Amino acid sequence: MIKTVAVIGAGTMGNGIAHVFAQYGFSVNLVDVQQATLEKALTTIRKNAERQAAKGTITAEVQEAIQNNLQTFTSIQQGVKQAQLVIEAATENKQIKQEIFRQLDEYASGGTILATNTSSISITAIATATRRPEKVIGMHFMNPVPVMKLVEIINGYSTSKEVTDTIVALGKQLGKIPCVVNDYPGFIANRILMPMINEAIHSLHEGVAGMEEIDTIMKLGMAHPMGPLQLADFIGLDVCLSILKVLHEGLGNPKYAPCPLLVNMVTAGKLGIKTGEGFYRYTAGSREITPAK
Repeated sequence: MIKTVAVIGAGTMGNGIAHVFAQYGFSVNLVDVQQATLEKALTTIRKNAERQAAKGTITAEVQEAIQNNLQTFTSIQQGVKQAQLVIEAATENKQIKQEIFRQLDEYASGGTILATNTSSISITAIATATRRPEKVIGMHFMNPVPVMKLVEIINGYSTSKEVTDTIVALGKQLGKIPCVVNDYPGFIANRILMPMINEAIHSLHEGVAGMEEIDTIMKLGMAHPMGPLQLADFIGLDVCLSILKVLHEGLGNPKYAPCPLLVNMVTAGKLGIKTGEGFYRYTAGSREITPAK
């Protein structure tokens, strides 16, 4: 039975995943090599829990429990020692993830399930870094994790049915809706989403319409909560580019080739909300956005 969960990486996704597990009563070990990142993550979790309590979506008791259920570590070895499940939420880079999984395989107990929050990288490739590929699975949460209901469960080539069933049941325990898919580039969420975002960028690049027009058409015409260009900023243009490269390389189809405008923006360091500018400009502490150009 899973009682203790270790989350590797305390960035946006990692702290969101840690928040949700802590909210539902699990003991959570949040691991990051940077102490400053861990401190920032705890502040983010505290503020988000306060917001939930103010809205009445959690009780004051649950708000307090979230803090009490969290521990932080800068050592993977120490952080995963007692965990029955480890979820890796590091940067979207295959080599980095494989190196982390090599360490997880060494330090986590033999029965521990090793999951990755990757949004596009092959679960099978990540599992090759371990001696337990049957216990490696994808657990792709959506951002913001405490709010979004979906969790995409991805079976690697060798993932056992027992592990899949355990993770599906766990997703439901967290109040999520788990959807099981198989291990092909982009899985389902990003295989469909990223070409749409890429086509929106192409449409802007080719002068078919402006940013606000493209986003307004998709919001009002297709009932999307935000337009594809704003969504790209929210995801991170560097992340979008990385996923498109995985799709292009993995499927060998030119339709997945990243738009040159996206490549240029990432090269220029215009990554979206995280840098304050992407397709739109963002001001810290304000909900107002303005077109960057």
